[in-house]
Amino acid sequence: MRSGNETETTDFILLGFFPEFKHITAMVSIILLIYVAAFTGNTLLILLIWLYSHLHTPMYFLLSQLSLMDLTLTSSIVPMMAANFFSGWRSISFMACGTQIFFSLTVAIAECILITLMCFDRYVAICDPLRYPVIINPKVCLQMIAMSWAGGALTSLGHTAFTLHFNICSPREIPLFFCEVMAVLRIVCEDITAYEKAVVITSIVVLLLPLSLILSSYVLIFLAVLRMNSPEGRNKALATCSSHLCVVGLYFGPGMCIYMRPGSAKTPKLNEGLFLFGTVLTPLLNPLAYSLRNKEVLSALKKLMGEVSVLQVNGRNPIITHRQNKDAPAKGHFVS
Repeated sequence: MRSGNETETTDFILLGFFPEFKHITAMVSIILLIYVAAFTGNTLLILLIWLYSHLHTPMYFLLSQLSLMDLTLTSSIVPMMAANFFSGWRSISFMACGTQIFFSLTVAIAECILITLMCFDRYVAICDPLRYPVIINPKVCLQMIAMSWAGGALTSLGHTAFTLHFNICSPREIPLFFCEVMAVLRIVCEDITAYEKAVVITSIVVLLLPLSLILSSYVLIFLAVLRMNSPEGRNKALATCSSHLCVVGLYFGPGMCIYMRPGSAKTPKLNEGLFLFGTVLTPLLNPLAYSLRNKEVLSALKKLMGEVSVLQVNGRNPIITHRQNKDAPAKGHFVS
């Protein structure tokens, strides 16, 4: 307690983004529209993979988990940001701030791990196709998912707990639209040089090591593609790999610019733009990268739209009807 009737608060103040921007209301409205589109796109992609048997493969199962991570990331940030802006309430409690840091960091790290494992899936499918059903089986897929979520959660838990145990200087203002580790560290009153080095080491492990594995795998993949005799098989392999490479760039690019750029803490406006890209635009572009360039996903989407149109005329639920179809495989089934 302070002297008199004042009480020391543990809440943080989110300053929002680009305070000098004149048309901030329009910008927030656009962000909300993008969020709705990203939420719809990822939900639809998960639904398609769940409903249609020709998408019951390890690659699409991993992709559905990536969409789930995107939904978790953007939903943990954008709705609260919009609510704070339109209500004028910029305060966020200590517990809510810690929760937001934990979930956003968990998903970000889990996505890096999962994208690396998805590259391994493509490597086996193209470079060793005969053994693919044996190497990448349903059990291995579940282990990949568990490894991604567990690795993200454990790493995030350590960083969140360690970051929030420091003494925070007043005013407790975070120059972002959400609680983020590096932004909180900038308002710490203690010497955190050692911890900042630990953050850099973690960034190298989480970003550079997976990226080097991905690039090495793609060198082998492209060499294998060049040796293919079938033009159709070569084009299909290149289409799948190009979609995955787009996703690699979307996730690793902003992360490396934020956490591995010298003096990144001194450029909050650039960081803010990169965070906005990573938490709002990337979840929208991910399903587009795998749908617009993928005939199997587009085929499933057209089939679903046709079924919805017919069943709505008959007054029936298309999803329930589809799952009751005796030809539909059981949930969790994979075909190679």
